[in-house]
Amino acid sequence: MPSSPNHVLEFPGGYTRSVGPVIGRFLSELRDGRLVGVRAESGRVLFPPTEYDPDNGNAVTEEYVEVGPVGTVVSWSWVAEPLGSHPLQRPFAWALIKPDGADTALLHVLDLGVHDRGAKPPRELKTGMRVRPRFKTARIGDITDIEAFLPEVTMINSSTRLEFELKPGRALDRFLDGMSEGRILGHKCGVCGKVVVPMRGLCPTDGVPTTEEVEIADTGTITTFAVNNIPDPRAPEVPFVSAYILLDGADIAMLTLVAGIPANQVRMGMRVKAAWKPREEWGRTIQNIRWFEPSGEPDAPFESIKDYT
Repeated sequence: MPSSPNHVLEFPGGYTRSVGPVIGRFLSELRDGRLVGVRAESGRVLFPPTEYDPDNGNAVTEEYVEVGPVGTVVSWSWVAEPLGSHPLQRPFAWALIKPDGADTALLHVLDLGVHDRGAKPPRELKTGMRVRPRFKTARIGDITDIEAFLPEVTMINSSTRLEFELKPGRALDRFLDGMSEGRILGHKCGVCGKVVVPMRGLCPTDGVPTTEEVEIADTGTITTFAVNNIPDPRAPEVPFVSAYILLDGADIAMLTLVAGIPANQVRMGMRVKAAWKPREEWGRTIQNIRWFEPSGEPDAPFESIKDYT
């Protein structure tokens, strides 16, 4: 069993002292929910205010300066296992906090919202983080009128949903008609002879309108690709490959997915073919093609795709 203390020092009713005009002003402002420092002869703003400048011992001026309430963490120490005498009974940090407009810092509690005793400090806890005080509702003019400092809100996460209808235009509308029939349609330029797919109604090289339709094969060659590690609802798994594929008969590479092969085996020049959804799932959409997968043909020589990489 713990032994009883041999000596006890106690002030019945509490220890009462006069705070003087400087500290009194500071505590009065705290009671009103404000942070106030005092200016020294050197021009520095001391917070919490002191009656004498700690640098030279000279009395401070009578100029009081409202600071903060937002401040910066100068240094901190994490308390994973609070004691019964600590202000919070969950993990917190003791921090030196310098309010905006002040030249000195206050030692106070920094509450990061951690509730599991023994927890490590969260990643956002660092020197330089921005914080602001949480005041008690009922204040009496005491340093504990500030319950704790809390991190500034710098990011939010809100649900976002936007519904809209996209009208494809005549060229893309015709392309989607073809997709609903299992056909890939392109436009041939009357000037340069290049075949553009998907249809755009305009040659990107010559800038002239295009109207001549050309049906394109659903096989092609990978010209370049990227391995992605961020989930995508259209992809079968992560990592997945997105690739530019030059369809046979086309002169513009098309961006699509590649599957049916491990991501680390995809390569430039690989021959691929479209993996169509079942006919009953088709609509007027390019997503009738789930993705492209290896066709089993020999790779195309680099010379045939070098201008598209």
